[in-house]
Amino acid sequence: MAEPPTGRLSPLARLEPVSSQDLRIAELPFLTQIDLRVEPGSGTATGVVSALAALGVPLPVEPGTFASTGHDVPPSGTAGSDTLVLWLGPDEWLVVGPAGDTGLEARLRAAAGTGHAAVTDVSAQRTVLLVAGPRARDLLSHGCALDLHPRVFGPGRCAQTMLARAQVVLAARGGDEFHVFVRSSFAAYLAAWLLDAAGEYLGG
Repeated sequence: MAEPPTGRLSPLARLEPVSSQDLRIAELPFLTQIDLRVEPGSGTATGVVSALAALGVPLPVEPGTFASTGHDVPPSGTAGSDTLVLWLGPDEWLVVGPAGDTGLEARLRAAAGTGHAAVTDVSAQRTVLLVAGPRARDLLSHGCALDLHPRVFGPGRCAQTMLARAQVVLAARGGDEFHVFVRSSFAAYLAAWLLDAAGEYLGG
């Protein structure tokens, strides 16, 4: 587990991870999260794209998608160790790096230079829940109106949506793995809802 920066506890520090053959639920704490606003195709965007390319990840332009430096199916124990770039809107992305990547914001700011762009560290706003396993889609479907069938919301898809009445950013990884970005103030509520809804899959 990531070390808490400057002794800070994560929003779900007391969450006991769930791990069974069918379902895993755990927090991915302290991931670096940078909100990026830039006009696609502009000179400033070109610099940002180059900076991301140096990290091994492109800037996705298709709505509802994300790009990653990791494998489609992340090796066991490596969740949260790669860099993701999630499309949030026509000129907005969420750049997610490993915990403690203090240089990510600086690299993006340097790439943007004096151009028209906004680079904001929002790491403290959200934490990330890992929901994975063969029953992960079933569990999430209990509280989410999106069609989560793999043909519709397969690996590489992301969306801003509601889960159990909490606003989240949902990203589908390979191997039946999802990252759920939730505001810190709603994290305990959402974790409790997930654990309660998961009861039917963990009873055996």
